[in-house]
Amino acid sequence: MNAWVYVYRGQEVENRHRISLAVYGQEGLLAYAGNPGLWSYMRSSAKPFQALALYLTGAVERFRLTEEEVALATASHDGTPRHVEVASRFLAKLGLGPEALVCGVHPPFSKEARKALEVAGQRPTPLHHNCSGKHAGMLAASLALGASPEGYENPAHPVQVLNQRTLRELSGAEPRLATDGCSVPTFALPLSRAARAFFLLAQPEVATETYREPLRQVRAAMRRYPELVAGPGSVDTLLMERLPVVAKRGADGYYGLAFLQSPRGPLGVALKVEDGSAQAREVAVVALVRLLGLDPGPTPWDQPELRNYRGLQVGHLQAQLDLTWL
Repeated sequence: MNAWVYVYRGQEVENRHRISLAVYGQEGLLAYAGNPGLWSYMRSSAKPFQALALYLTGAVERFRLTEEEVALATASHDGTPRHVEVASRFLAKLGLGPEALVCGVHPPFSKEARKALEVAGQRPTPLHHNCSGKHAGMLAASLALGASPEGYENPAHPVQVLNQRTLRELSGAEPRLATDGCSVPTFALPLSRAARAFFLLAQPEVATETYREPLRQVRAAMRRYPELVAGPGSVDTLLMERLPVVAKRGADGYYGLAFLQSPRGPLGVALKVEDGSAQAREVAVVALVRLLGLDPGPTPWDQPELRNYRGLQVGHLQAQLDLTWL
């Protein structure tokens, strides 16, 4: 079946955003909409699986990393002072500074943090980049492997080889590689295979022994510190605060979910807005959570209003999700 997010201007549909998604459970692929075999880059939705390297290499023990630092390694964070402080502390444990990060620099996602920098006459640093925690995690894993942190972004570097193997073994498919916005490899998988990886995050006990405890630990850190995984007011944070899920947004319309509990048991979900709309992604994700039997309560993404530059309501967004159950 098809799934869409419609953008209404007045009473007419002005735009349509097509959704493809896969729902994976104990018996395999359970439901889908659109094309569950669609190859899509996971982008930042892969971060929980990249963070497994902190446990697979022994970096957590070697550098005495806390759950806050592990949570930040999975984050697409907003660049708030707290995010920056945790990222700085993480790097200090490695004996490194912000210059070791190859993620680049962008202003904080947080409007308040961005304004505070402007008022102080300061420029953003790599610590403000939403991927700074992931990069700190890759540096930690590199050092724990005995590899040089130099060039950790290259696909042939041992930490990236480990990450690729991790995604392959958890998804059951060979990832296709490209370069992410933050310069490290990103992984494309069919949605159904990515959903399998998120199912194992929801139910680590059915993963192979190598990954069981790392999956449990990463899941626990994300759920204990959801505000570090994203930021106040984000859909990731809201869902993890209110529901038994792990929620992870990715760029260009991607989203991953691990349902620890649902009326159909533990589930993994991978969702892609095919035209890359982030606005449509949030609306689709909240609608899907409700469709799968969990109630997050009122959210800003339930048929959100479309407003013009004067603040006048001129339309709204609405999801229509029709799942095919297998």
